[in-house]
Amino acid sequence: MDWNELLRLPSTLLLILAALALLLALVQLIAVRQRLRDRRHAAAGGHGLVLLLAFVLALLLAGLGLTLRGYRFLGEELPVAQIDARIVAPQRWVLTLTWPDGGTRQAYLAGDDFRLEAVVLKWKLPALLAGVPPLYRLDRLEGRYDDATQEAQAPRTVLDFGGSLDLLTLKRDYPGWLPELDALYGSGAYLPLVDRGHYTVNLMRTGALVARPDEATAQRIRQPL
Repeated sequence: MDWNELLRLPSTLLLILAALALLLALVQLIAVRQRLRDRRHAAAGGHGLVLLLAFVLALLLAGLGLTLRGYRFLGEELPVAQIDARIVAPQRWVLTLTWPDGGTRQAYLAGDDFRLEAVVLKWKLPALLAGVPPLYRLDRLEGRYDDATQEAQAPRTVLDFGGSLDLLTLKRDYPGWLPELDALYGSGAYLPLVDRGHYTVNLMRTGALVARPDEATAQRIRQPL
């Protein structure tokens, strides 16, 4: 079931109904002015009541429609990176990262899995429902061993992306300056590595990183050679 599609339909319908209710309110406003000019005060009062009800209904429908639109945005995902893996030796890998703007970077990892981590800054609820996306900065890419003992003793490989995002630093150092910004926290996603594997890493509007293999990669993960 595609919840994005299910929520998109009532959101659009509610906004259309809100526009119709607003149009009805405008028609009643014209009628009120006409009745007042004709000195038909009782009739003007009736049209005025309908005007008020239509205007309130338009506000309620528009507010509900925008709220549902915001929740649809919560389910959408922002592309972070495409990752292609090639094995060069047992538990040794070359990964090619492709960014949404087309830039690439290579990384050499040791282990059975890759883990990509990011620093994420979320907006508070009004901005979030309005569709303002979370901000993120990639923090590091590291190899991960399936065996806990090997994880503790084997060589570790970590790629530090470095850099900083001024807004994140400002939020941390001066939290009162940016009241609409919510939380600064870390988010990560990892998947098993397979030769010729292709992975997609996205950031959800909730601020969580999600990593997915394509169909061929998922098949090789389920049935390794």
